[in-house]
Amino acid sequence: MARAVAVASHSFGRHPTLRRELVERYPDSVFNDTLKPLRGDALVAFLRGYSHAITGLEVLDAPVFAALPDLKIVSKYGVGLDTIDFEAARRHGVSIRYTPGVNRQAVAELTIAFMIVLARRLGPLTREMHAGTWTHGGGRQLSSATVGLVGCGHVGKTVAPLCRAFGARVIAHDIVDDEAQRAFYRAHGVTPVSLDTLLREADFVSLHLPLDASTRAMIGAPQIALMKPTAFLINTARGGIVDETALKAALADHKIGGAAFDVFLMEPPTDKEWLSMSNFVGTPHVGGSSEEAVLAMGRAAIAGLDRP
Repeated sequence: MARAVAVASHSFGRHPTLRRELVERYPDSVFNDTLKPLRGDALVAFLRGYSHAITGLEVLDAPVFAALPDLKIVSKYGVGLDTIDFEAARRHGVSIRYTPGVNRQAVAELTIAFMIVLARRLGPLTREMHAGTWTHGGGRQLSSATVGLVGCGHVGKTVAPLCRAFGARVIAHDIVDDEAQRAFYRAHGVTPVSLDTLLREADFVSLHLPLDASTRAMIGAPQIALMKPTAFLINTARGGIVDETALKAALADHKIGGAAFDVFLMEPPTDKEWLSMSNFVGTPHVGGSSEEAVLAMGRAAIAGLDRP
């Protein structure tokens, strides 16, 4: 089926421009029109017989690859890779194509929006006004804050100059410490620090990390305890990086100022008590879903199908 691609990502298939552009190149392509990710046997059944596929949130593990001997190329729609077993793909001769950082601007802008919403208390003020209460107390400015970036890769490097444009002090912690990273820090006035120092000094702790064995639950009760009682925690990276139980307890006890999450360990999240807290802001994993980012991710996925 050289002229066909199996598009498992329902988000890709829902976008008329991406759908049209793919069919122009691969006329016999098929789309997942179920409006939800495919898993396990359903995913295998959908991909069976195809050599090329576009996937998004679908889990591609060893059993899936083993059941799809015809599959040769998977092009990723989006940037998260924690759902793909790369070693299993290699063993079964499947090439995984992806474009890092393709939605960085969209995620960075949502991160800045979270900072302003939290700092100016827009969530509780809006709810109070809707309830008929007219109160004051307009929070603080981003311009006087210290922003701590945990992870300074594609998205972190986009967030940093946006924060600096507001006048904020920016500190960062990243496992990469090479000359290119240090040159970025110098060029944009970012100070590299240890994780503990960042947690103690930052008014905003913003996470920009992949989810893997080294980052899973890396922000737990001990790390949250290091934060200022007025500090805010922001996660636009991946659910699972933060121990959500520990965060909920800290928010309930007002150990930190608040939190804003676009990503969750389980999506959609089911803890209504946590989601309804006045010092918490949540969005349904929309960081990389701006119109511009969707087109960029989709076109990168199409281009990945043809890349050598």
